[in-house]
Amino acid sequence: MKKLVVLGGGYGGMRLLQRLLPNQLPDDIEITLVDRAPYHSLKTEFYALAAGTISDHHVRVNFPEHARLSVKYGEVSKVDIEHEQVLFNDGSVLPYNYIVIGLGCEDKYHGVPGADEFTYSIQSINKSRKTYQALNDLGPNKVVAIVGAGLSGVELASELHESRPDLQVKLFDRGNVVLSAFPAKLSNYVQNWFETNGVEVINSSNITRVEPNTLFNHDEPIHCDVIVWTAGIQPNKVVRDLDVEKDSQGRVVLTKQHNVPNYENVYVVGDCASLPHAPSAQLAEGQAEQIVQVLVKRWAGQEPPSEFPPIKLKGVLGSLGKKHGFGLVAERPLTGRMARLLKSGVLWMYKYHNGN
Repeated sequence: MKKLVVLGGGYGGMRLLQRLLPNQLPDDIEITLVDRAPYHSLKTEFYALAAGTISDHHVRVNFPEHARLSVKYGEVSKVDIEHEQVLFNDGSVLPYNYIVIGLGCEDKYHGVPGADEFTYSIQSINKSRKTYQALNDLGPNKVVAIVGAGLSGVELASELHESRPDLQVKLFDRGNVVLSAFPAKLSNYVQNWFETNGVEVINSSNITRVEPNTLFNHDEPIHCDVIVWTAGIQPNKVVRDLDVEKDSQGRVVLTKQHNVPNYENVYVVGDCASLPHAPSAQLAEGQAEQIVQVLVKRWAGQEPPSEFPPIKLKGVLGSLGKKHGFGLVAERPLTGRMARLLKSGVLWMYKYHNGN
C-alpha cells in the first residue's frame, strides 16, 4: 500500500478527503490525516467563539470516516521532503509516498516588540478558547484593544461589543478607514456602524510596542486590560522552515499542478500556498479540488491537466454582530441584514454537507 499523508484537517484538507474517499481512492492507496485535534475547526467562526456568543461545539465538524483513512494526532516539527517523512515533536516519524501540506497560518507580528508575548490570538481553536477565557473573565468597563481592522478584527470587535456591551472596545487600524482593502461603500458602512454603536476605532494607528496591559500607539502608552492581535498572518513555521522557493509573503511557490517544483509527490494547499488571491476557506477548497484531479491522474499513470482555470471565489461575507453584516458577492457590495443572513446560510450549508 502507498501512503498519502494529509497534514492539517482544515478547509483544504477536508475538501481533499471528501473528494477522494467516496470512490476516487485507488485500492492501493491509504490516507493518514495529521491534526492536533480530533475534529475539523471552523476557523471563520473563531471570532464568535472568542467573544463568547457561540459554544465550542458550534465550531467543530467531525472528520470523515473510511476504512483506509487513519488519523494521527500530534504536533509536526518538520517535513523532510528529501527522505519523504514527517517528524513530530514527540520524536515519532511518519513516512509517506505522497503528501499534501495544509498546516494553515499563524499570527504575524511584524517585528513589534512584545506582541507575541503579551497579546491574545484567534488563529487556532486553542488560542481562541484562551482569548474567550481572558475576555469573559473581565469585569465591567474594562478596556479591550483589538489590533488590526481586517475581516477578523472587525468581526471580533463587533461580536464582542454585542456580547459584552459593558466593555470598552478599541479597534486599532493602520488605514484611514477599516477594511481598507474593500470598496469604499463597505469600509464606510462598517466604520459608521462602529461609530454608531460606540466601538472606538483608532485609524492611522502604528503599534510600536506591547507591554503587559499596555499598548504603544505611535509610542504613546494606552492602558488595556486585554489585547487581541488580528494584524496579519504568515504560513505555519513548519512551512517557513522548508527549503523551497517562497513568495514575498513566505508562501510556497508551486507548479500549475500545485506540487513543489521537482517534487511531484509534495503538494501545498491553502494559507501556505502561493496563489493569486488572499488566503481564504473558499480558496483552499477550490485548490483542493484541483489537487484531487492531479493525484487521481498521476496514480493512474496518466498526465494531469497542464493547467487549470482560475479558482472562482463567490465572494466575502462578514458579520457585525448577529443582525448586521457586509460583503462582496459577485463583486457587488452588500450591507445590512441580508449580508448577515447570507453568512449564516453559508455556514449552515457547510455544516450540513459535512454531516454535522
